[in-house]
Amino acid sequence: MIKQIEITEFDLRYESYRMKSKWAEKTLLNSILEYGIRDPLLGVNTSESYILLDGFKRYRCAKSLGLGILPCSSLGSDEALSIIELLRISNSKSLSILEQAKLIDELLTVHNMSNTDIARSLEKSKSWVSMRAGIIGEMSECVMGKIFSGDFPMYSYMYTIRQFMRMNCVPKKEVDEFVRSVSGKHLSLRDIELLAHGYFKGPEEIRRHIKNQNIMWVLSSIKEPSSCKTECSEFECGMIRDLEITGKYMSRVTCKSRDSRCKTNSFFSQANLLSGGILRQIEPFSKAIKDLYDRSGKA
Repeated sequence: MIKQIEITEFDLRYESYRMKSKWAEKTLLNSILEYGIRDPLLGVNTSESYILLDGFKRYRCAKSLGLGILPCSSLGSDEALSIIELLRISNSKSLSILEQAKLIDELLTVHNMSNTDIARSLEKSKSWVSMRAGIIGEMSECVMGKIFSGDFPMYSYMYTIRQFMRMNCVPKKEVDEFVRSVSGKHLSLRDIELLAHGYFKGPEEIRRHIKNQNIMWVLSSIKEPSSCKTECSEFECGMIRDLEITGKYMSRVTCKSRDSRCKTNSFFSQANLLSGGILRQIEPFSKAIKDLYDRSGKA
C-alpha cells in the first residue's frame, strides 16, 4: 500500500549505504520535473519516523525541487526484516554487490544475525553471505567513502584494487593513498587500471607523480613509454606489450577463477577445455619466462 509521507518525517540513517551518482541524479531530476515521482520510496514504517532504505536519489531530487510530500511503500515495521526484504528484491531493485555487502554487515554487526540466519532468510548460500561480509571487512573507511560518494568506481575496486591486495599483499594505507590520489578525476576504468599497475608495481617515480596529482603525465608515460620509442625495435616494443598483457591477465584469471559466480555446466565444460590447453603450455612457458628473466637480468 502506497502512503504519502511528509519529507520531514524521513530518517536517513542508511543514506551512506547507497551509492551516489551525479549523472544518474541529474537524469532523475529532469524525469521528476516532467513526470513526477513514479515509483514509491521504500523503507521501514516505525511509530516515530519512516526509515528510508531505497529511494535516496528520489528523496534528494524531491528536496531540491521543494516537494513536501513523497509516495512511499513500507517493507514492514521491523528494521532487520525490512533490510532482508530489500535484499530479497534486490535483483529487480538493482542493489550493487557493495550495497548488498553493507546492508549484510549491518545485519551481522548491529542486528546480531548470523550468516546462517541471513542465508536462510534470503534463500542464499552461506558462502554468498560470507563473501559479501568479507568485502566490507577488507575495505577501509577512506575507500568505502570514495566509492559510495561516487568519486571512485566500484568496478575498479572490485576487479583491480582487490587483486593487488590479495596477490601482492598491498597494505590498506597504500590503497588509501592511491584511491585518494585518483578519485574524483573522471578517469576511465582502463586509466585507473593502468595507474594502479604503475603505482603498486612500477618504479618509485611513477608512485611519486601519482601522489603529486600528475595523473596525465603518468598516463602519457605508461601508454607511450619513451624507452620503446627511442631504444627498442618495433619487435621489442611488441614483446614488451605482450608481457604486460600476459601479466595483467594472469592476475585476473587467478582471481576470477575462484569466484562463486562461475558455476554453470556450460561454463565448466568450456573452461575445462581451455584450461587444459593452458596447462599443456605451462611448462614450456615457465621455462621461456625464466630464461628471459635471467637474460634480461644480466643486461
